[in-house]
Amino acid sequence: MRKSFEKFLARQEALARQYGEAYEEKQHNRGKLTARERIEFLFDEGTFEEVDAYSPSATTSFGKTVRSYGDGVITGFGNINGRQVFAYSQDFNVQGGSLGSVHAAKIIKVQDMALKTGSPVVGLIDSGGARIQEGVASLAGYAGIFRRNVLASGVIPQISVIMGPAAGGAVYSPALTDFIFMTAATSYMFVTGPNVVKQVLNETISPEELGGASVHAVKSGVADFVFNDDENTLRGVKMLLSYLPSNNIENAPYLATDDPADRIEESLRDLVPEDPDKPYDVRNIIRLITDKGKFLEIAENYAPNIIIGLARFGGYVTGIVANQPQVMAGTLDMNSSVKAARFINFCDSFNIPILTLEDVPGFLPGADQEHAGIIRHGAKLLYAYTRATVPKITVVLRKSYGGAYIVMNSKGIGGDYNFAWPTAEIAVMGPEGAIAILYHKELAAAEDPVALKKELLAQYREEVANPYIANEKGFIDEVIDPSVTRLKIIRVLKSLEKKSVSLGIWAPQINLGMQKPWFT
Repeated sequence: MRKSFEKFLARQEALARQYGEAYEEKQHNRGKLTARERIEFLFDEGTFEEVDAYSPSATTSFGKTVRSYGDGVITGFGNINGRQVFAYSQDFNVQGGSLGSVHAAKIIKVQDMALKTGSPVVGLIDSGGARIQEGVASLAGYAGIFRRNVLASGVIPQISVIMGPAAGGAVYSPALTDFIFMTAATSYMFVTGPNVVKQVLNETISPEELGGASVHAVKSGVADFVFNDDENTLRGVKMLLSYLPSNNIENAPYLATDDPADRIEESLRDLVPEDPDKPYDVRNIIRLITDKGKFLEIAENYAPNIIIGLARFGGYVTGIVANQPQVMAGTLDMNSSVKAARFINFCDSFNIPILTLEDVPGFLPGADQEHAGIIRHGAKLLYAYTRATVPKITVVLRKSYGGAYIVMNSKGIGGDYNFAWPTAEIAVMGPEGAIAILYHKELAAAEDPVALKKELLAQYREEVANPYIANEKGFIDEVIDPSVTRLKIIRVLKSLEKKSVSLGIWAPQINLGMQKPWFT
């Protein structure tokens, strides 16, 4: 027994030597934590259980075979915020974190166990891509990971955290997951790197310019969250997980609050300007109605004319979709439509109710939008809202015109409760456009067209666009005092706790309603 135990200890010591001071300094000098430090920071202290720590790299016949424990990735499970999570952390210090067959097999094992146990999976990515000397075996490894990303989609939350390079085929696994975090200055993602761009297009571009965090947070929309360093990025991951259920059967974590459900906010009555063309920040409304004013915004810098994120009402998690009048007057364009649709689909998959705060004058006009496919992309938002079976609530704050009225969770596409503030304007089109079409001859012939136009605009708002007409016709359930918005939302969410929906007579066996009551 003694000899066998000595062998056991010697093996542990050999693994510890692999992660010595020189190893740590190498990564710290790059401004990054080591793969093991990232794991320790992410998980609750003392809960992480590593698996396959001693797996050796595969032997190759071409190039140099580097023998190392773990093959450049740390894998295992533990608790984050007291709940079980599986994770893998790629180690750039070991063969550049490149993915070989053993490396891939370890990640696949973690993905399979996460799916079997109904646990979230987090990938900490810091890798040079496929291991060249292993050839097709490394490519097959990526294929296996991608396949499991797809199989787990909508079943367990999947989070990718880019903490270094992610290039070539390596970017497709993050793209298949639910959320992507990036670390500013040290992370980047691209399918073809700067060297390839230089060779093929004769253009010189840096990794940061091509696929850095700022590019993907603002221009491409690939990154949902960007933080300045490894520690804050990992804190962000823990914060996001605190809002998410472990799988699509469970409900999101309840968090008791002393914020009263019947809290009245009289300041809400004055937040929407009297002038319908004057902008305001819808975030101010969100902060006044959510528990303790907390709101985790997602993709903050991409398509900012629509806001998405997670908050709590009475302790229960709710997804929020809100038009932002401060940007492009809150109009819907291609990017905002796709951004919101993807978030709605996520909420629907994981039993998270959806609150829509609406102030939208319509879809963004112009040849650029039409030629690039606004019809197709706008339809994605319409489809997502219509298909979603979780509780769906809408509050019309101000403008709600035309096709945008329909798309933003109107009664006709399945909104459960639709409220409006007294400032709401609901119509086929805005007053300006309507008057120009209906009274163009009268305006052209008028002695004082300005005065006539002003009179007609007031008449249109009174007889057509005011919310009371929509209320009387049943398209709005209630016109409410803005100060009681929080109270109304919490009450109707509770009323929908047993909502269950079957998607049509052609698929009566499919029930995509929540697996268990929401308020439990």
